Amino acid sequence: MQIKITVDCTPQEAREFLGLPDVSPLHDIYLDRMKEMMEKGITPDMVGDLVKNWSSMGDAGIAIAQQLFGQLGSTLTGGLGGKKGGQS
Repeated sequence: MQIKITVDCTPQEAREFLGLPDVSPLHDIYLDRMKEMMEKGITPDMVGDLVKNWSSMGDAGIAIAQQLFGQLGSTLTGGLGGKKGGQS
């Protein structure tokens, strides 16, 4: 036997029904800080702090992220220092 239940509600209504906390004030704060960072310009220190907060793998995750961002930044600024591979 199969029973299908369709619930038509907004995400906010679903959170309230399930008793989940309202995190919209925190979301607004987060968006404000991200806008502020974008207006000021993102520095490597800011990226490092973000990675530390988001990293679930600890120091290993931070090292991988630093390597990734370093390579990305180098590529975006043209700092590869010459031709790569067998290109002429």
